[in-house]
Amino acid sequence: RQKNKYRARYGTRIREKQRELERKRRIARRPEIINQRARLGDWEGDTVRGNGHSGHIITYVERRSGYLVAGKVDSATVENINAFTIRKFKRIPRKKRQSMTYDNGSEFSGYDTIEEQTGLTAYFAFPYHSWERGTNENTNGLLRQFYPKKSRFDMVTQEHLEKDVAL
Repeated sequence: RQKNKYRARYGTRIREKQRELERKRRIARRPEIINQRARLGDWEGDTVRGNGHSGHIITYVERRSGYLVAGKVDSATVENINAFTIRKFKRIPRKKRQSMTYDNGSEFSGYDTIEEQTGLTAYFAFPYHSWERGTNENTNGLLRQFYPKKSRFDMVTQEHLEKDVAL
């Protein structure tokens, strides 16, 4: 007999999640210079999902200039997000790579690798506070003019994306 055989494991998962949440730097700890948009190099990141597991578009927007870095991946896994982010941000000059603000999606849980490889400092908005990353949310809304909700991203390539949004 095994009464409550899953109890210990369940509690462990809860504690692991709590530890992970404590490690994240919240947006409230961001330096004031980021909030003032006084320098280049402070970014906001998010993903736009295609209908029916047809792919994702990763978007990064620089807060001051509005410069967009976007790319298409087949699935929004930690590995795909990290590979894309590191590849794109290695090309950007170091002075223009200061900070990154994400939402709380699980696809961004590999932020420590991104910090290490690119030199960006990652911050996270509070859950369900999308307005704290308003530049990125607005840009994603503009991107939806080209790729409306319920559209599939199967046929979208990086070349199509660059042509459509003039990256």
